[in-house]
Amino acid sequence: MDHLDRLDDMDHRSLAGADRRILSAFHARGRDPRVAAAARALSRAGEHGALWLAAGLAGAAVDGGRRGAWLRGTALTAGAHLVSMGVKRVVRRPRPAHVVPLVHTAGRHSFPSSHATSAAAAAVAFGMLGAYAIPPLAAAMCVSRLVVGVHYPSDVAAGAALGVFAACVGAAWMRSGGAHD
Repeated sequence: MDHLDRLDDMDHRSLAGADRRILSAFHARGRDPRVAAAARALSRAGEHGALWLAAGLAGAAVDGGRRGAWLRGTALTAGAHLVSMGVKRVVRRPRPAHVVPLVHTAGRHSFPSSHATSAAAAAVAFGMLGAYAIPPLAAAMCVSRLVVGVHYPSDVAAGAALGVFAACVGAAWMRSGGAHD
């Protein structure tokens, strides 16, 4: 093994080690029953993007003037979530095994975090519509995945990046309006 190969191997191990250490630090916050309860509640609410889909449909119901934009933002959020599930099936990274999870998960794979994907997509899409409470709630959702111990930080970061990317790619469509808005 030459010098560069050893450096690549060392960097890989140290990044994986950092992922594990950061997860462990956040997961330790779950020892506080209030933190654990909040993280579990966010986890349940975010299953399959349900919280964000409900928020988008509620926005469409109460903001009739921008109903189409809300529905397109909801579709972008759902689409981002579906893409993350597809990536997860291709990558097949196992969930963290060095911590005891505080919740049960729908699947065995960890990368990317679909909760983070749909949360970030909703934060961007609904944030464009003035729903300024969504981005901080989305950030809390992302952190909750670490607290409950079901994702590495890199899973959450990748999921959030995917969600932001999907919402930004679809932003023009979301704002475009249509004959039925």
